[in-house]
Amino acid sequence: MTSPSNVSLSYRDAGVDMDAGDALVEAIKPFAKRTMREGVMGGLGGFGGLFELSKKFKDPVLVSGTDGVGTKLKLAFMLNRHDTVGIDLVAMSVNDILVQGAEPLFFLDYFGCGKLDVASATDVIKGIAKGCEQAGCALLGGETAEMPTMYPDGEYDLAGFAVGAVEKSKLIDGSKIVPGDVILGLASSGAHSNGYSLVRKIIEIAKPDLEGDFHGRKLADVLMEPTRIYVKPLLALMETIEVKGMVHITGGGLVENIPRVLQDHLTAVLDHNTWTMPPLFTWLQQNGGVADAEMHRVFNCGIGMTVIVAKENAEAARAQLEAAGETVFTIGEVRARAEGEAQTIVL
Repeated sequence: MTSPSNVSLSYRDAGVDMDAGDALVEAIKPFAKRTMREGVMGGLGGFGGLFELSKKFKDPVLVSGTDGVGTKLKLAFMLNRHDTVGIDLVAMSVNDILVQGAEPLFFLDYFGCGKLDVASATDVIKGIAKGCEQAGCALLGGETAEMPTMYPDGEYDLAGFAVGAVEKSKLIDGSKIVPGDVILGLASSGAHSNGYSLVRKIIEIAKPDLEGDFHGRKLADVLMEPTRIYVKPLLALMETIEVKGMVHITGGGLVENIPRVLQDHLTAVLDHNTWTMPPLFTWLQQNGGVADAEMHRVFNCGIGMTVIVAKENAEAARAQLEAAGETVFTIGEVRARAEGEAQTIVL
């Protein structure tokens, strides 16, 4: 059968390059292979990723999480830097499931674009594989969708999905937190993947030289520093010390995330003098005229993860985390909540 106009069209004519998609799959196979771990069945290319739950779990609970990178991607497009946003993608999901005590087992990604550029897409997925290695989970599969006219030229979107497992008896839900418990703060690597709409607005106003020196590094490098993945040090800590609660400091900052693990009768009292806000956040605050309360609500302000432990375990926990390479601050404590009091107070 011929078309009414006698034109013979292909999928490529409609803007979809299937050969480019095949080339991307071949390019990323070596990086995905490095993430393989016990439990993976088969490799990339099937309709679904297969994973066998380890017999080490006696009464497992599966914990899942999904997230994206947000408007940090806009900065990646502007700078033409695609090698770290994949780490951000993994971090946002694995850090989330970690706080409930889960060991990340596998990760899936979704990459959507208008026209597939194999080189930049490979950089992105290499970053995803690197993030999976840092988290100890397998890159089990994913989806690459080329959709002409859906995205501006040179742009793409990312979504990630992580699944982990924890023994039911070791699930961390904050129910054991009591007044007097200590809150440890683990240093962030930067702004992680939150607040970038405000970051970009401040850049638009301040017009800095992104390639210029910023405390010994290029400002662009500081802004694109990927989200820190806390999985391995915290899984090890949970093996030796009772962790009562953990909080991944994402959108909402310290003030809105910590209450997520506190019962209604408790409040977290933080002392902002116990850690030094990194230069990036000082620069953002000064150039954007951002109020202190807004800073604490939008950005992590230098604390990417909090860990709540009994007072008698605080020093041992801090020492173990520091030995594992984390920078740790004792940033506050839990106390009984007065009527009408906020659940997070920053002094």
